[in-house]
Amino acid sequence: MKAFLNVITAWLVCSSPVSAQSLSIPHADAVEAVIAKSGFDGDVAASLGGVSVSFMHASLPLEPYPSERADEPLWRWASVTKQVVAVLVMQEVVRGTIKLDVPVSTYLPKFASPNAGKITVRQLLRHQSGLPNPDDAQASSISESAFYFPFYKGSRDPLTGYCAGPPKGEVGGNWSYNNCDYMVAGALLEAVTGKSWQVLVDERIAKPLGLETLSAYPTKRWTRKGLVDGKPEPAFDMSTFGAAAGLYGTAEELIRFDDALMKGKLLPAGALKEIWDGQADLGFIALGQWVFEARLKGCVAPTRIVERRGAIGGVQVRNFMAPGRKVAVAAFIQNDKFDFGEIWQGKGFSFDVLSAALCPEKEK
Repeated sequence: MKAFLNVITAWLVCSSPVSAQSLSIPHADAVEAVIAKSGFDGDVAASLGGVSVSFMHASLPLEPYPSERADEPLWRWASVTKQVVAVLVMQEVVRGTIKLDVPVSTYLPKFASPNAGKITVRQLLRHQSGLPNPDDAQASSISESAFYFPFYKGSRDPLTGYCAGPPKGEVGGNWSYNNCDYMVAGALLEAVTGKSWQVLVDERIAKPLGLETLSAYPTKRWTRKGLVDGKPEPAFDMSTFGAAAGLYGTAEELIRFDDALMKGKLLPAGALKEIWDGQADLGFIALGQWVFEARLKGCVAPTRIVERRGAIGGVQVRNFMAPGRKVAVAAFIQNDKFDFGEIWQGKGFSFDVLSAALCPEKEK
C-alpha cells in the first residue's frame, strides 16, 4: 500500500478533521520524509504544534480486514498499558488512597508472595519487586510462554497464582522487567477503588478524552497481528496479559492520551514530576516508563524524552513524549524484526523520527 499522509485532526482547535492545505503543520513533512525513507511498514501518529497527524504506512493486514471502521486500524498497545496503569495508580496517590512508599501488602493482604510485605508500591511500578515474570513460565511447543495461551494449566490469579510464586530477585535492587508487577498493580487498583483497572481506564481516560476505541481484551473487534520470524504469530489469548499489556486502540488515540498527560489533564504537576522521575543509576527507569535527556539531530540543547515501549508476538510499539515541547510520537508495526534503534545511540528510526518531529532544521 502506498505510503500517504492520511489524517490530520486539530482536536485542540475543533472536533472535526481539517485538510492539510488549511493548516500549517510544524515538522510534519520532515517526519513523513523520515518514515518513507526508512521503509517503515506500520502506523505513526504524532502531536505536532497542538495538531494530531497520522502517517499511515501499514501494508494490507495479515488476515481479512473487517469492512466496518476500515479507516481506523486497531493495534494492541502491549506494554504501553503499563504506562496507563501507572497513571491510574498515581491518580490514587493524588487522592491519598495509595502511598508510594508503603508495602503492597498494606492494600493487598491476600497477596501470597514471599515479597508482599517488602515491596513498596513505588518498587512495584519501577520493576524492583523481584517478582517472577510470566514470560518465563513453562515452555510450550511453540517457543512462547505457556502463560499467555488457553492451554496453560497454572493459576493466573495475580495474588495467589504464578505471580505469588518464588521470587526471582531481591526487593529494591536493580530493576528487572516482568509483567507480574503490573498484574499486581491492577489488583491493587481494584482493592483500593472497588473497580477493575479496565473500568478505571474507561471512566477516567477513554470517556473523558473521547477515545472511542480504547479498551481492554478480550474483544471480538479485529486488532492487528504480527509476523514472528517472517511467519504469522501464534494465537495468543490477549486477555491473559491483563494490566501488564491488555489494552488496544488506535495510534491516534495513544497520542491523545499523551497530549492529555503532558497538558496536566490526567495528573497535576507534582504527580507528573513523580511519575517521570527517571533514575540515572537504574537506567533512567521511572514509574511505568523511562525518562532521560537526549541530544537529537538539529536540536541545540538536550531534550527530555519520556519513552514507553512494548511488544507482543510480532507487534511492536514505541510511545515517546517530549513534555517540555508538548510533542508526542507513537509508532506501531507488525514485524518483530524491525529495529527501532536506541535514541541514546544517536541513530536509528526512533532517533530520526524524534529529531524530525522536534527540530528538523538546526535551531538558532
